[in-house]
Amino acid sequence: MTGSTPPRKRRFLPWGADSVPSEGRHGARDDERGSSEKGSASLEPTTDRPDFPAPVETPAPVVRRRAAEIRDKAREGVRKSGSRAKAALGHLTDRIIDIAPRIPVRDLATLRAQFPGLGPEQLADRLVAGASTATATVGAGIGAAAMLPVPPAMPTELAAEITGVAAIELKLIAELHEVYGLRPPGGLKERSTAYLDSWSGERGIDVTKPSSVSTAVNGPLKQQLRQQIMKRMVRDLPNLMPFMVGATVGAVMNRRDTRKLAQRIRADLRRRQVPWDALPELPPLETPPDPLAMGVVPKQLG
Repeated sequence: MTGSTPPRKRRFLPWGADSVPSEGRHGARDDERGSSEKGSASLEPTTDRPDFPAPVETPAPVVRRRAAEIRDKAREGVRKSGSRAKAALGHLTDRIIDIAPRIPVRDLATLRAQFPGLGPEQLADRLVAGASTATATVGAGIGAAAMLPVPPAMPTELAAEITGVAAIELKLIAELHEVYGLRPPGGLKERSTAYLDSWSGERGIDVTKPSSVSTAVNGPLKQQLRQQIMKRMVRDLPNLMPFMVGATVGAVMNRRDTRKLAQRIRADLRRRQVPWDALPELPPLETPPDPLAMGVVPKQLG
């Protein structure tokens, strides 16, 4: 047949050769695999042999180590930034708490003498307009100071604006309570704390419910003040834009925010308003021992 080997070329096994198929592991007989005595070469896998050295661990690549270092430094930077921001908020909160009793407030008799012939709503409108103009002036002044921004000075400018606006709005809140016949009970310190509570919560004080009037600077009030300051800080960031853009933005945003705050507080006070003819005779408000000059608030607080 085609492809078959001719008989003359066939190989014959030598006399006595093993004709049985091999039963070795790789198709070879045991006698063909060599000796397996100790010290001789073996084809078995070399696993768990004590005479072989332990494998050397390959160190992590340089790129991986550098990535881990950068990640750790970034986490540390975020933690430190958070601590500094919390400390700055705490400092601003303490500053506003300190200046609140120093803000001069006009009582109802003084306001009626300065604006004769006006009713409660007309007088309140005058107070809101004056406060809105004052906060707009503060925003424009800080924006003009940041015309050529210097990064180290920005936090100081922002803090000066927030404290200046807070002082003006606290004065507005106190005088609105006088106009609507809802003076908080207590002395200068207790009333100042109540006005801080009103400013941070953007609501009027309910003097008919003593439990709703906060007369002590406690933990919840400080937390509420920090939240209000943080909200104002985020809104005031555009005031630091250069080229006098920040001055315009600061004036517009501060005027708008003061008007919105006044609207919310007046809406609360109207529901509990006491008419002027039904008001008992109240003593005049005491003058703070170290009154804050409201006309130069940013200069003093900056």
